[in-house]
Amino acid sequence: MERSNTLQRIEKWLLRETGKAIADYNMIEEGDTVLVCVSGGKDSHTLLHLLRILQAKAPINFRLIAMNLDQKQPGFPAEILPAYFEKTGVDFRIIEADTYSVVKEKIPEGKTTCSLCSRLRRGIIYRTAKELGANKIALGHHRDDMVHTLFLNLIFGGKLKAMPPKLVTDDGAHVVIRPLAYCAESDIARYSRGMEFPIIPCNLCGSQDNLQRQKIREMMQEWDQKFPGRTEAVFSALQNVVPSHLADTQLFDFKGLKAGLTPLAEGDTLFDPPELPPMVAPRDPAADDFPLPVVAAT
Repeated sequence: MERSNTLQRIEKWLLRETGKAIADYNMIEEGDTVLVCVSGGKDSHTLLHLLRILQAKAPINFRLIAMNLDQKQPGFPAEILPAYFEKTGVDFRIIEADTYSVVKEKIPEGKTTCSLCSRLRRGIIYRTAKELGANKIALGHHRDDMVHTLFLNLIFGGKLKAMPPKLVTDDGAHVVIRPLAYCAESDIARYSRGMEFPIIPCNLCGSQDNLQRQKIREMMQEWDQKFPGRTEAVFSALQNVVPSHLADTQLFDFKGLKAGLTPLAEGDTLFDPPELPPMVAPRDPAADDFPLPVVAAT
C-alpha cells in the first residue's frame, strides 16, 4: 500500500521516540526474546509494527513473539488477529482462557471489572512468557497512560506513583518494558488509522463510563485543550524528580537537615515563586521532518 507523506512522517516520529525510549532505559538487548502483548487495540498494533521495523534496523539481534489472549468474550472475533499475524509473517501465539466468565461471576453488574481482569491477564501473560522462554514482555502503554496513572494514584490513591517504562516482575523472572513511553496517544491514533490495523475493541474492561481512569482522561483532555502541552510537561516531571522538595522521609533525610550543611541543589525557594518556562504547544510530527535514531536499540 502506498502511504501518504503525512503517515510516513508520523511513522518516522514514532520510530524515533520508540527507539529513544528503548535506548534510554536499555529495554532490549542482544539475544532477548520479547513477548509482545497484542490485544487488538491501536496501541498494541502500533507497538508490534514499530518493533518489527526497529528489529530489522537494529545493530543487535532479538526475537519478537506476538501474543493475544482470547478471553472468550461474547462476540469476540477470534479469527481476525491470527489471520493478520499470518498475513504479515509474525511469529505469534493465541492463548485461550475464559477470564470473561470468571470476571462476570466475581464482579457484580455495574462494578468496575478492570482490576480483576488485569490480574488474571497478568498471570496468564507471565506463564506464557515462561513457557516460550521470553525474558522481556512488551506492553503498549504510551505517554498518556503513564501520566493518567500518575494522577489516578495521586488523586484517588494518595500516592506519587506512575507507570514505569521498565520494571521487573514480582517473581523476578521477567522484565516488563513499555517502548511507547515517549509516544503521544494522539500520534498513535493517527498512525493506527492510517495503517488500517484490524482493530478489536475491548467490551469487557476499560469501557465503563464511571471508571476513575476515564475521569482522569477527561481532566487531562480539558487541560490540554486550555493549555496545550500539559501532558508533555507532566511526563517531563516524572523524569525530573526532586526528593528534597517533597515530603517523603524515606527518600530524603529531613531529620538530618541542619544549618551549616551543603545547600540543596534546588536552593531555597520558600519566598520565591517557581520559575516556569513559557507554555509551548506540542510538536506535530506530521508537519515536521527529522532524522531517525542512528541506534534503534542498545
